[in-house]
Amino acid sequence: MTIRVGIAGYGNLGRGVESAIGQNQDMELVGVFTRRNPEDVKLLNGNVPVHMMDDIHEFTKAIDVLILCGGSKNDLPEQGPALSALFNTVDSFDTHAKIPGYFESVDSSAKPNGKTAIISVGWDPGLFSINRLFGEAVLSEGETYTFWGKGLSQGHSDALRRIEGVKGAVQYTIPVPDAVDRVRSGSLPELSTREKHTRECYVVLEEGVDADNVKNTIVTMPDYFTDYDTTVTFITEEELKQDHSAMPHGGFVIRSGKTGEGTAQVIEYSLKLDSNPEFTSSVLVAYARAAYRLNQNGETGAKTVFDIAPGLLSPKNAAELRKELL
Repeated sequence: MTIRVGIAGYGNLGRGVESAIGQNQDMELVGVFTRRNPEDVKLLNGNVPVHMMDDIHEFTKAIDVLILCGGSKNDLPEQGPALSALFNTVDSFDTHAKIPGYFESVDSSAKPNGKTAIISVGWDPGLFSINRLFGEAVLSEGETYTFWGKGLSQGHSDALRRIEGVKGAVQYTIPVPDAVDRVRSGSLPELSTREKHTRECYVVLEEGVDADNVKNTIVTMPDYFTDYDTTVTFITEEELKQDHSAMPHGGFVIRSGKTGEGTAQVIEYSLKLDSNPEFTSSVLVAYARAAYRLNQNGETGAKTVFDIAPGLLSPKNAAELRKELL
């Protein structure tokens, strides 16, 4: 049985999802939906049709799972509940503090309509969330530490570009090596925000803009940079394009704890990604398979990665998994 997949939104994430579907033989991309003019959207596979987002309700019988590739700030809060009433869906909603409310809104839409919606899929939230759960469940006495980077933060980079006089910019989040080493040692350190990560900013200025004023605006920006040791480097537009066009990311989840009579134990999971959106897309596609299987089994409503058995992600059947991976 081939799973028919649709994509809602075609930016970096949507392109990654298209590529990932091409690597999964049990899936077929049947359509992409966009708010742009469909004629202006060029897919990797020119044979896949592109449709207006406003017409998506006409394709409920043609799509088994719809992968939502919009942003968490404005798109998904509206699209998640609306589209999960029509389709089985998977999304990457990643505003951690708002996940409980988003879950409720999607669940109240999907469940009455017999649809399955897996929310907040990716690597954090997503795979890192699972590893935090594993760590706490196995080492009940201990502390969990999450480090992000080295990687390009799309949200923080956008905050830089919104500063008056900034023509272009990127920001990298970098774990402090000493902090990582202390956690790995099993000493259970108490670490402040500033002790765990630094931030590196690379900024292109508009003509005639005062660099010192821009730097001060950056390092004192609440919620983004003021709580971190932040470095600001001014570069040319050519350097930005040449050296900072990729979107690498990654990080670590470490659970440090004690068992028995105080025996130190450390669990670590890490990712090193050359492309954040491409990897996130691959996670979404695996969970699309799970959403389809759950719905076929009559399990409806909103789900998170905590609710999904690992075997549902794999194209292999249970017997193959027992033989090859157990």
